[in-house]
Amino acid sequence: MSYGITLILLSIIAVPSLILSKKSNAKELLEKIEPYQGWIGIVFFFWGIWGIIQSILNMGLLSRIPIWWVTWLVGCVVTAALGFMLGYGLLNQFFLSKNNAAKQKAERLREKIAPKQGKLGVVGVFLGVWMIVANILF
Repeated sequence: MSYGITLILLSIIAVPSLILSKKSNAKELLEKIEPYQGWIGIVFFFWGIWGIIQSILNMGLLSRIPIWWVTWLVGCVVTAALGFMLGYGLLNQFFLSKNNAAKQKAERLREKIAPKQGKLGVVGVFLGVWMIVANILF
């Protein structure tokens, strides 16, 4: 359930234009979060990577509850991708600045993901809700 809740929150932060079109007072809240966006992205990036590792280590769930396992894995991939996009600046500064090859690979990955950030955010909201529902059902 925690993966679903965090994915919804991350998706809301990653796609502020959707929120601003629905709520006029959301702009102030998003402006308060903006200075911390990079750190939030890094935390969610590593949270998503950890979830991917956990889902692979718990592959036995695939034979018992395949829908939940696939949902868990896809949710963690979306979390890692959105976290990477939000935290790219700090990731680049702290982890990639000394290794040019890793820096170039990260830049290529960012160029592939960046146009899809809005779609990933929308998918993240729906997937987060589904993760909460699936956790209750299964």
